[in-house]
Amino acid sequence: MARAAQAKATEPDSTPVPQRLLATATRLFAEQGYDRTSVQEIVEAAGVTKGALYHYFGSKEDLLHEVYARVLRVQQERLDAVAGGDDPVEKRLRDAAADVVVTTIDHLDDASIFFRSMHHLSPEKNKQVRAERRRYHERFRALIEEGQKTGVFSTATPADLVVDYHFGSVHHLSTWYRPDGPLTPEELADHLADLLLRALRP
Repeated sequence: MARAAQAKATEPDSTPVPQRLLATATRLFAEQGYDRTSVQEIVEAAGVTKGALYHYFGSKEDLLHEVYARVLRVQQERLDAVAGGDDPVEKRLRDAAADVVVTTIDHLDDASIFFRSMHHLSPEKNKQVRAERRRYHERFRALIEEGQKTGVFSTATPADLVVDYHFGSVHHLSTWYRPDGPLTPEELADHLADLLLRALRP
């Protein structure tokens, strides 16, 4: 039994190299900080060569960008599915507001790393990230505007301000949310979604 376990432990990692590099970089960035983590540390911990890293990502900066981009892609796909559904606009907005909370908590290390380290990105990469986030926020805002135009939501507060209000809470989750706290991700998501809906009720 012990020999079998030892043999398994020494087997090469079958995880595809890009995913292995990304997982390793995420762990090291979270533990040490982006600026204090070297490319050499990443490739050694991932068990690959520098050539492999540069083949898949080009640079350490590209790894940092991908840490956040992969989360945003998941959130964008889920928002597009919810927003394009047939449910009443109030339910679609509530589902979208709750989902972004849960998915952010599910990837809390990624969000924490990114917001702590995004200033290390080049102006070009920073612009790219902002454009990706803007697309998400615009789709979310469109739900609010749809409800305002049809009289379901109040027009007293501009849709842009409502979006900033909700995402301000979401973007700060990594600074205070704890998995061992009194609320599950779903319970917290319900509370924040309810706050958003209350702010919009006529």
